[in-house]
Amino acid sequence: MTIASYDDLLHAARSQAEPQLLLFVFTQAQLPEDATEAEKVNFEQGMGGTLTPVVCVDKSPDELGSFADLLAESKKTGQAWDVVFISTMSGHGGIAPNSDQAEQPLQMMVQSIQAGSINGFLAFNNTGEILEFS
Repeated sequence: MTIASYDDLLHAARSQAEPQLLLFVFTQAQLPEDATEAEKVNFEQGMGGTLTPVVCVDKSPDELGSFADLLAESKKTGQAWDVVFISTMSGHGGIAPNSDQAEQPLQMMVQSIQAGSINGFLAFNNTGEILEFS
């Protein structure tokens, strides 16, 4: 199944044979203090910088609604974000993973994002547009 939108992601998660848990790492675009003038100009145009994890959360597909709902819930944290990375965990024997089981995979996601290894995650900007990184 091709995932081209947040709704596609939810549909795919809900249609799996085993129950799923979605893992979210919300990140904020930041410019390093030692950035060059060229890097500053690029950053102002929406390019470059680093994505710093600011909030991690796990949710079952049944706890999720539209992207607008996710955005509204994220605003309640008071933490601004620019890109959310999403992965999934699959349950076994009809039993969904729980938040305790999600803790280590979420930490691994954070470490991967910090290292720039983001190929295995879906990414959306804060307007709900799916992102592709080159």
